Amino acid sequence: MCGPVRSKDYGNDVLGGDWRRPRKGQIPEVPAEPGLVAEDPDSGFCGAVVACDKLGVTLEDRFGKRRVFPLTKSGFLIDGKPVTLVRPTAAPGGGRPARSASGSIAVRGLRAQVAKESRIYVEGVHDAELVEKIWGHDLRVEGVVVEYLEGVDDLPAIVEEFAPDEDRRLGVLVDHLVEGSKESRIAARVSSPHVLVTGHPFIDIWEAVKPASVGIPEWPRVPRGIPWKEGVVARLGWDDDTGAAWKRILSRVNSYTDLEPALLGRVEELIDFVTG
Repeated sequence: MCGPVRSKDYGNDVLGGDWRRPRKGQIPEVPAEPGLVAEDPDSGFCGAVVACDKLGVTLEDRFGKRRVFPLTKSGFLIDGKPVTLVRPTAAPGGGRPARSASGSIAVRGLRAQVAKESRIYVEGVHDAELVEKIWGHDLRVEGVVVEYLEGVDDLPAIVEEFAPDEDRRLGVLVDHLVEGSKESRIAARVSSPHVLVTGHPFIDIWEAVKPASVGIPEWPRVPRGIPWKEGVVARLGWDDDTGAAWKRILSRVNSYTDLEPALLGRVEELIDFVTG
C-alpha cells in the first residue's frame, strides 16, 4: 500500500459474555429512556428509544426507520445482554433523544464495537479529522474504522491489496470527484462490487465546510499553478500556515449543519455501504 495509513482503536467486543443463558429471575429491568439503544433479538431490529408509553416502546434505527414493541415483551438486548424494558418514571429533558454531531440519535452507555473488517479510506489527514469530528460517534457504534491515504494515485493497487469481498467491504471518499478529473479516471479503474468509490466535487475537504461557518463570504478562487491551500490562506489574509489554518477551520465545525450537503450524502452513503 502506498503511503502511511493511520487507524483508530474502537475498543472491546460489546457482545462478549455468556448472555444466552440468563438464570431465571435475573433479567434486569431497564427504564426505556430516550436515546437508550436496545435490540429485539427475534427480528434483529436495533435502535434508540424515541418514545415510550404504558403500552409500548418505539425504537428508531440509524436510518430513521421506527418500530413499536410491546412493553410486555421480555428479552431485549442492551450491550448484548438481556433486559426487560420498563416505562421511565419521568421523561427527562422533554423526552427528546440527544443527537450526535451527524444528526443521528446519540447512543448512551454503549461501548464501541470491535472494528469490522470493512473500512472507509479517505485521502488525507484533514479529511479523516473532519469525518471523525462529525461521524465519530456513528462509526464507533457501527465498529467502522476510517483510515487515511496520501492521495489516490495508486488506488487500484490499494484496493487489490485490501482484498475486498462480501464480508470485507471498502468505501473510498475522494476529493474533487467530478467528470473529466484525474480522480474520476482513477476511480473508474476500480470495478469490484465490494468497493464503493464516491466523492465530493470540492477541490479540497476545506471547501466542504460552509463559508458562513468559517466566517467568510465564500472560499477564494485560486489560480492554477498555485497550491490551493496556500492560495486560500494568502487570499483570506490569515497569518497562518496551512496546518494552523485547518485547526482554525475545524474549530468552527460543530455539527453536520456546518458542512455542505454534497459531502454529507457521500459519507452517509459510505457508512451504509460498509455496514451492509
